[in-house]
Amino acid sequence: MNNPVEYLIAFLRSHDGCNDKTKLARLVANEFQLTKDRTVYYCQHFAVRFSSSASQNFGNTVLSLSHLQKFDDRPLIVCLVTPPCNYTYLANTTFLKKISHSSQKLRINNIRGSFNGSDILREFEGIANIAENIERLFNIHAGLGFEGNLTRLVAATNNINPSGQKFESNETQRQQILLAPARAIKFVRSQDALILKKELDAQVNRFKNEILLAALIENVNVRGRIIEYLIAGEDECLRQEIINALQKRTNGIPQFKTKNNLGDYTRAFKEFLTETDVKTKIMILDSNPKAYNLDKMLEFLSSERSVFMFYFVGIEPAHIVNTVLVSMFQEKLLKSTILLKHWAGRNSRGVSQFEGKTISNLILSPETTINEDKSVDFLCKVLAL
Repeated sequence: MNNPVEYLIAFLRSHDGCNDKTKLARLVANEFQLTKDRTVYYCQHFAVRFSSSASQNFGNTVLSLSHLQKFDDRPLIVCLVTPPCNYTYLANTTFLKKISHSSQKLRINNIRGSFNGSDILREFEGIANIAENIERLFNIHAGLGFEGNLTRLVAATNNINPSGQKFESNETQRQQILLAPARAIKFVRSQDALILKKELDAQVNRFKNEILLAALIENVNVRGRIIEYLIAGEDECLRQEIINALQKRTNGIPQFKTKNNLGDYTRAFKEFLTETDVKTKIMILDSNPKAYNLDKMLEFLSSERSVFMFYFVGIEPAHIVNTVLVSMFQEKLLKSTILLKHWAGRNSRGVSQFEGKTISNLILSPETTINEDKSVDFLCKVLAL
């Protein structure tokens, strides 16, 4: 079996009825040559924490948030050992409701507190948190990461009202939102779409070597922000600082904040006002990238000339595979859009994600087809959230 996580699940199932978490942990550690870090056993492919209970429901303390942070970049699996069988749950930060113990002082800059078994979601956006769905769920988590979940956990744990505001449209704005797919169809068939792609392609060609260097950065959030800034950033001095650091191959990448806008690149045409979000896709990786904030998307599309596009850059080791410019309503992209309502917290409709495999396919075989009726149905669904 080539997939280490699948092999782990099969191994745990083969020892159903063991009913001894210490013995099972020893067997797993020996089989997979795992390293032990306090209560967590880990390798580069996964981490596992063993708990025991008389039934499937357990409220035991599982792990501290600071300890989880060390392993949140790989599947963190809680194996619950019960008399009849061993249950497995994915316990990365995306799948935690809150932090329970010693967490009153939990803040963005103060990681503390622990979570219980009862804090682990048993279902996420309609997907059961069971062994068969671990890969699918982790792909969702990989696009969010620890930093992406920390604000939500702080708010949920301390009952803090999160920042942000749910966009409430009036009737005129709602009509413009529902006309957005028609505008997008008109735009992708226009010369303006060709101009937009040509401009972005020119930036990719200009900074090709630096993009390939940045693609080697392991941290997915840092990697994405740097490549997106190389392509669409506005501050030439900051861009040059980033380039210098990449070329010297140091860890001294300058600290910078990207604007928390809908897109990275704004371009006005006579008939259209476009926002384009630049996304990089490492072709050998299968995680799901974040797509967009649903309220920001609706607010932008409520203006009459608005068109929201994605510019995907496919990267393999040592070369750029292809670039593709597509509407958020592109038929295959829309079908693979995952709405993450749970993740957002209160005061928001949530965010969305794309399935990574769909983006890879679009990069290899670009398509711009938009189904207007399905796109309008999608917008109605988001408006109703």
